[in-house]
Amino acid sequence: MRKLVIGILAHVDAGKTTLSESLLYSSGKIQKLGRVDNKNAYLDTHDLEKERGITIFSKQAVFEVEDTIITLLDTPGHMDFSSEMERTLQVIDIAILVISGADGIQSHTVTLWRLLTKYRIPVFIFVNKMDQIGTDRVALMKQLKEELDDRCTDFCIEGTELFFEQLALCDETMLEQFLEHGSIDISLIKRAINKRRIYPCYFGSALKLDGVEEFLRGIIKYSLVPNYPEEFGAKVFKISRDEQGNRLTHLKITGGILRVRNSLTNGVWEEKVNQIRIYSGQKYETVTEIGAGSICVVTGLSNAKPGDGFGIEKSSYSRVIEPVLSYRALLPAGVEPQVMLPKLKQIEEEEPELQVTWDENLQEIQVQIMGEVQIEILQSMIERRFGVNVHFDEGQILYKETIVNPVEGVGHFEPLRHYAEVHLLLEPGEPGSGLVFTADCSEDVLAIHWQRLILSYLEQKIHKGVLTGSPITDMKITRVSGRAHIMHTDSGDFREATYRAVRQGLKEAESVLLEPYYAFRLEIPERLIGRAMTDIDRMQGTYKIAEHKGEMAVIVGSAPVVTIRNYHREVLAYTRGLGRLSLSFEGYKPCHNAEEVIKEIGYDSERDPENPTGSIFCAHGSSYSVDWDEVKKHMHLDSYLNPQIQQNLDMPSSVDTLDNNTLTQDDSEDFSFLERAVFANKGKRMNWNRKEVIRRRKAKSIDDIHYQPKEEYLLVDGYNIIHAWPELKELVDSNLDAARTRLLDLLCSYQGIRKNNIIVVFDAYRVEGHLEEIIDYHNIHVVFTKEKQTADQFIEKFGYDHQSEYEITVATSDGLQQLISIGTGSALLSARELKQEVENALKTTIQDFQNRQRPVRMSLKDTLSQENLNKVEELKSEKMSPGKEGRK
Repeated sequence: MRKLVIGILAHVDAGKTTLSESLLYSSGKIQKLGRVDNKNAYLDTHDLEKERGITIFSKQAVFEVEDTIITLLDTPGHMDFSSEMERTLQVIDIAILVISGADGIQSHTVTLWRLLTKYRIPVFIFVNKMDQIGTDRVALMKQLKEELDDRCTDFCIEGTELFFEQLALCDETMLEQFLEHGSIDISLIKRAINKRRIYPCYFGSALKLDGVEEFLRGIIKYSLVPNYPEEFGAKVFKISRDEQGNRLTHLKITGGILRVRNSLTNGVWEEKVNQIRIYSGQKYETVTEIGAGSICVVTGLSNAKPGDGFGIEKSSYSRVIEPVLSYRALLPAGVEPQVMLPKLKQIEEEEPELQVTWDENLQEIQVQIMGEVQIEILQSMIERRFGVNVHFDEGQILYKETIVNPVEGVGHFEPLRHYAEVHLLLEPGEPGSGLVFTADCSEDVLAIHWQRLILSYLEQKIHKGVLTGSPITDMKITRVSGRAHIMHTDSGDFREATYRAVRQGLKEAESVLLEPYYAFRLEIPERLIGRAMTDIDRMQGTYKIAEHKGEMAVIVGSAPVVTIRNYHREVLAYTRGLGRLSLSFEGYKPCHNAEEVIKEIGYDSERDPENPTGSIFCAHGSSYSVDWDEVKKHMHLDSYLNPQIQQNLDMPSSVDTLDNNTLTQDDSEDFSFLERAVFANKGKRMNWNRKEVIRRRKAKSIDDIHYQPKEEYLLVDGYNIIHAWPELKELVDSNLDAARTRLLDLLCSYQGIRKNNIIVVFDAYRVEGHLEEIIDYHNIHVVFTKEKQTADQFIEKFGYDHQSEYEITVATSDGLQQLISIGTGSALLSARELKQEVENALKTTIQDFQNRQRPVRMSLKDTLSQENLNKVEELKSEKMSPGKEGRK
C-alpha cells in the first residue's frame, strides 16, 4: 500500500484539532467524534492539553483510506510551541494548512506559510468554520491569493471549465494541454501540486463534517507518494518519555528497513534499537521491523537528538523559529542548582529550544523560552515530573548581532612550541539566513584536514558579538587562508586561532545590534483605532489598517518583542474584553534603541577572557600578546584582500588619486566589487565617500564637480507626525480631523518661510476602493493614498522615482521607513526634529517682524522723494559756491 505522512498546521483556534477528529471519523478510524472542549479529542492525550484546550505536543494517528496508509501528525498551533511544530515539518510529505473562515489569514498563518516554503512542502488548504455567519468564500479566496500565493486554487469547483482555466494559469505545461484538449490530465495536476505550483483550497466546517470527506478524497486523489531508496535511512524529529520514564526517539524511515536490534550511529556514537513502536493516539503496537515512509518510535537510543540522521540521511539542526526571551530559574529554598540542572537538561532533550545553561559568573540557571504560555507549561511539567515548584523571573530579550560590511579577520596562536594562523572572510548575509560557513582556500596553502578542522570549530561554537556579547547571525564566514607548522601544530592551536580570527574580524567590522520582532494582528472596536495607533507608535511599531468588520477594525503590523510582548493585557483593559491581539515571530531587525541597550548591558569585548580579540605571537623564544587592531601588522600570511590596494587606502589622499582612467566598468559593478574586495578590510577606520568618487569619475572637467542645487522636497508621514507631537496627539481621540488640519496649517506657515515643496501623505485606509488622491491645501500638497497603500509605500516610491531629480527629505519617526529612506538617498527628519525646525522657523520670522516694527529716529532726508532730494543738493551747492557768495 501507499504510505503518506501528513502534517496538520494552523493558527491557534482555527479548528485544527476538530479537523483532525473529523478526518479520523470520516476514515472510520474512530466511531465517535471527540471535542476539545469535552477533553476527549483522540490526539490531545496529555493532561496539560486537556486542561488548557490547546495542542502542546505533536501526536500521530495512523489510518487507512482506500489504498493509502496515512500517518497524520497533529502539531501545536500556539506560537509558544512553534519549535515543536517546525521539527515535525522535516519528516512530512504533505501539509494541511487550516485557516479559520471567520478570522481569515492571521499573523501566525503567515509564519507557517513561510516555513512551508522554506522546507518545500506541498500544501493542501482547508478553510474551516464556513458555517459561521459572515463568512465570504469569494473574499477569502481573494485573500488567499493576495496574502499567501496567487496559485491558491479553489478545488471545490473541480471538473468545471473555470477550474481548468485556473489551473492553466499556474503552469505552462497545463496551459498547453488545456488549450489543446480543453481539460488537464490528473497526472499533471499531481505533479504541479507536488512541485508547489498549485495549492488546492477546500472550504467547509470540520465541526459539522461539511466538506471533510471531499477534502480527504482530494488529498488521496491528488497527492504523490515519495519514492524511497532501498538503502537504509532515518531522521529523528522528536524525543519524549512514556509514563514509565523510558526515553523515546521519534523518527521517520526514509529508506530501507529498520529492525529490532539494529545498530544506529550518527558517526559519533552507536547504539542498538531495543523496541519499535507505532503510535496512534495514546496507544501503540510493537513491531519487529518497519519500512520506508513510516513514522515510528524506538527505545534504546540514549544519545539521539532531534535533527540526527542515520544511514543515508544527513543530520541537520538548523531552525527558523528560535526563542526570543531568556529567563532565570528561581529555585525554592533547599533545592540546589547542581541537583536541578540535570533534571532540566532532561526536559531540554525533549524541547531543545530551551537551551538550559548554567551561568558560572551569575551563579544561576538560564532557560530560553518563546513566551508566557510556554513558561506555565514548563512549570507544570517540572512540578509533575520532579515535584519541584520552580518560578521564573520577568525575562530578558535575546539580542543578536551582525555586520554591515565585509572584512577579513585574522587569528594567530603561537605560544612556545605551538603554531596556527587562520584568515576568515566575514560578510553580511541576508536577514534570517543565520550563519553560513564556506571555503575558498587551496590545499596548496593549507592541508585539507586542517581546513576541515577550522570548519568544525566554526560550526560547534556560539560566537559572541562585540557590542553586547550576543550571538552573531546573518553572516557568511569563509575560510580563505591559514598556516600550520610541520612539527608544532595540533588541533587545539587551530581552535584558538579560528575563534580569535572571528573576534578580530568583528572588532574591525561595523556591527549592528538586532532585536526580535513580532508580527501582530490586532482586532479592536473601530472607535479605538486612534488609541491603538498611538500605542503602536509608542512601541516603535509599524502598522496598517487591514480591514473593517462591522464596528470592528483589524490592524496588522510588526513591533519589537520588548515593547509589545505584554500589550495583550492593555488591549483587554481598554477594549473591555472586546479586543484580541495575536502575535507571531517575524524575525530579527535592527534594534530601535541600540545605544541604550548597549550601555545597559555594559559588555566589554576586550575584557572577555573566554573570547579574546587579540592574538598570540612568539619571538626570541618568548610569546607575547598583540591587540586586535595591531594583529595585521604582525601576521605571517599576506592578506586575502589585495595588500597593495589596502596599503594605498591608508594614505589620506587615496581617494583623490582616482581619476577617469582608473575606473572603467559600470558604477554598480566596480564599486560593489571594490567594497567587497578592496575597501572591506578597513572596518571602522574606513573613511571614503563613494558618491564623491563616482561624481568625480563622471565629471568632464573640474567645474563639473561643483554641486548643482536641486529643488527641495519635504515628504511628511502625516499620521506618524500627528501621533508623535504631543499637542496633536491630544486632539486625536476627540477629533482626528482637527489634528490633521492643525498639522497642515503649521506646515503651510513653514513652507511660506522655507519656500520648499511640501507633500503630506495620509493613509486613506477607511475608503474601500479609494484611488490615490492629490489635493492642494493652500501652498502645500496633500496625498491620500489609494486602497491598501500605506504612506510608507508612497514615500518609498516617490524617493526611488525622484532621487536623481530632487533633494528629498523624509519626516517620520518610523524606524523601518527611516532605513528605507536612507536606501533611496533621502535625508531624514524625525518627528521631534521636524517640530523643532518648524518652531524655530516661525520664531525667527516673528522676531524679524518685531525688529522691523521698532520706532527709529527719522530725518528730513528720509521723508523726501528723490527729486526733492536732488533739488536740495543743488541749493546746497549754489550756497557753497564762492562767486555767488560775492554777489550776495
